[in-house]
Amino acid sequence: MMDMSIRPCRLCQAMFEVDEEDLHLYEEISPTFNGKKELIPPPTLCPSCRSQRRLAWRNERTLYKRTCDASRKSTLSVFSPDKPFKVYSVEQWYGDAWDPKSYGRDFDFNRPFFPQFRELMEAVPQLALSVTNNQNSDYVNQAGWLKNCYLIFEADFAENCMYSHHIVDSRSTLDVLQASSLELCYECVFCRNSYNLRYSQQCENCSDSWFLKNCVGCRNCFGCMNLRNKEFHIYNQKYSEDEYREKLASMHLDSYSALKVLREQFVAFAQQFPNQYYYGTQNENSTGNYLWNTQNCRNCYEIQECQDCKHVVNSRFMKRVHDTTVFGSQKGVEYCYENHEIGDAVRNVAFSDQIWTGVSNVYYSKLCLQSSHDLFGSMGLRHSSYCILNKQYTKEEYENLVPRIIEHMRKTGEWGEFFPIEISPFAYNETLASVHFPMEQKEVDARGWKWKDIQVEEPKVDQIVEASDLPETIAEVSDDIVNSAVRCEKSGRLFKIIKQELDFYRQQNLPLPHVHPDERHLERVALRNPRTLYARTCMKCQKPIETTYAPDRSEIVHCEECYLNEVY
Repeated sequence: MMDMSIRPCRLCQAMFEVDEEDLHLYEEISPTFNGKKELIPPPTLCPSCRSQRRLAWRNERTLYKRTCDASRKSTLSVFSPDKPFKVYSVEQWYGDAWDPKSYGRDFDFNRPFFPQFRELMEAVPQLALSVTNNQNSDYVNQAGWLKNCYLIFEADFAENCMYSHHIVDSRSTLDVLQASSLELCYECVFCRNSYNLRYSQQCENCSDSWFLKNCVGCRNCFGCMNLRNKEFHIYNQKYSEDEYREKLASMHLDSYSALKVLREQFVAFAQQFPNQYYYGTQNENSTGNYLWNTQNCRNCYEIQECQDCKHVVNSRFMKRVHDTTVFGSQKGVEYCYENHEIGDAVRNVAFSDQIWTGVSNVYYSKLCLQSSHDLFGSMGLRHSSYCILNKQYTKEEYENLVPRIIEHMRKTGEWGEFFPIEISPFAYNETLASVHFPMEQKEVDARGWKWKDIQVEEPKVDQIVEASDLPETIAEVSDDIVNSAVRCEKSGRLFKIIKQELDFYRQQNLPLPHVHPDERHLERVALRNPRTLYARTCMKCQKPIETTYAPDRSEIVHCEECYLNEVY
């Protein structure tokens, strides 16, 4: 029988479980010094509050212009100019002109650890953006190997893509969320291996189609739900090729107003059909949503190629990892706990932020990479080992001092906890925490967290065009639109149509958008189920299921067996 402990969350008071599987992992990854294991204690926060805490350390989309503190040149950064940090451009940070160990300091046993680490963060230069190997792709973050991309985030290996989030291996695609291997696609959410797909959600291997949901292997289809390997279907009804093309021509798909109506009609149409209780394929004994090729993963979201994981989000190639937000990579992550943004051959890392490339045995550290190992409370180190607060020690000195620091942290209540939101380098509303755990400023202030009055720099243009005054079709739009700004009909913010974007709309015969790119992103996020599991039953066979569809939602939800019987 599973040993299970139920306890209240220290922050929200919700009851949560710490089971035998959790305790076993904590023991496995607990560090050993001089033959003695320093056990990691069970968490004091529930999984949701732990996730919120990590996300409050992640600013993906809020970019600022500021001066690099090394070169004094202008650079883009996730750190606003008023932040109390040194910030180096990517080129300067990875260069050899500075030594992070020059900021090393002794640990003060008369003070808690977290305030000392915050002071180290304010001294050691921060990395302006998390980017690598990009060409002509300046306005991006958390991105690598891009070419001619603009305002895309959490992305790898993309070309000519714009206004997208978490996009991989894609070409000439705009306004998508959580996508891989797309080309010439527009306004898609959780779609994979597709071509010329528009306004679609949770589709794979589809092409030349509009308004699809939960479809696989479909081409030349419109407004369809749950189809497999179909062609020339409209609202799930079969037509001849001539009939199909004639009906599409009558829909005026080049018109903004017509598309808006059709979008609303498809949402209503899709409500008639069942949804599988989770989205994904090739999963064994796993719970969560948006899962691909997983085994024994519990309460995980947006992961692939993972095994024996729990409370992991937006990651791939993870094994024996709990409570981790973002990353992984093909070289993988093993035996890690309570981290933000770790990956690429990482092992035995806990309570850390931004740890990459062949790193092991690291605790309570930030931005340490490139084959570093045996670090505690350090920041910005590369090819380093046996450092505490960036100060170099011998192996013997390190193994004697770290247990003393851990014992001190036990007394202050810090050991076993990820970095608190109070010392995050970002304001709450700059981070992904505000997206997945939205709060008003007064709530944030009451918890002692930071809030920032974000001043948006309006584009300097010759003319402002109200969204309601935009032409109905792209054929009516002149080249001068790139010299104007459009006022978002939803938020009132101004946004520009850039030349590369205009060319895409013309090529695809799509009307101009009427809302700001940030608002379009939030609309796509709203299509994604929340990262919360509910116990309910299949609406057909009454089998118990764990699903992200809350019991009070209107969708029809089936277990996997009943869903597959419906669609095949």
